[in-house]
Amino acid sequence: MSGQEGPTLISSVQRAFRLMEAVGAHESGVPAKQLARETGLALGTTYHLLRTMVHDGYVRKLEDGTFVLGERLGALHAGSRDQTALSRVRPTLTELRDGLSAAAYLTLYEDGEIRVAEIVDGPKAPRVDLWVGFEEAGHATALGKSVLRELDADARADYLSRHALNDLTPRTVTYRAELLRRLDASPPGTAVTDIEEYRLGTACVAVPVRRGDTIGSLGISVDVNRTTCLDGAVETLLDTAERVSRGLSLTI
Repeated sequence: MSGQEGPTLISSVQRAFRLMEAVGAHESGVPAKQLARETGLALGTTYHLLRTMVHDGYVRKLEDGTFVLGERLGALHAGSRDQTALSRVRPTLTELRDGLSAAAYLTLYEDGEIRVAEIVDGPKAPRVDLWVGFEEAGHATALGKSVLRELDADARADYLSRHALNDLTPRTVTYRAELLRRLDASPPGTAVTDIEEYRLGTACVAVPVRRGDTIGSLGISVDVNRTTCLDGAVETLLDTAERVSRGLSLTI
């Protein structure tokens, strides 16, 4: 007996992946009997696996009885592309964190919500306590306000119609007219700050980024005692945002 055992492999998972690869090789659809022949699987096993994958959305059965890849697989592929894009810009975010001694944040506006895509922090640059999710605090964070300012009027109105301007600290802007006035007070593409609007003791500054047509923001957070450093950080943020936008928008 060998003193070194190989990895434990699940044969049913291997068969399912082999079958999925075979389905993907036929863009116009392929019948189950042909899939069984191409994969070397028993016809009964092929039907059983296809039923399971159709149920879960990884394979779709057409009206003529043939099979094509399902939408669920497309969502996984999209997620893989997102992870690849983030892996490209993570070193840039780390460089930003180390250069400014501040936690770095990246958000993207997707499906009508402002979502945190990445946070790069460290012992000397701790992240802010996200006690309220960014999806519900766009009006109170520099990152969220940066995105809102870049949206067109219709998209901004849609967002604000779905999100209450909750009072998170005594400095949070909770009146829509005042929020819009402040958003329009500075031109697009420039920096936005929040001083204790999201959390007491924390100050943030953010600038816009883009991933193709998707709007986002890049920012840092510091202790409120370091507020004076934010103005000096803007130029670095703008330069870094250009690099991040290029990295996010690459298609390879």
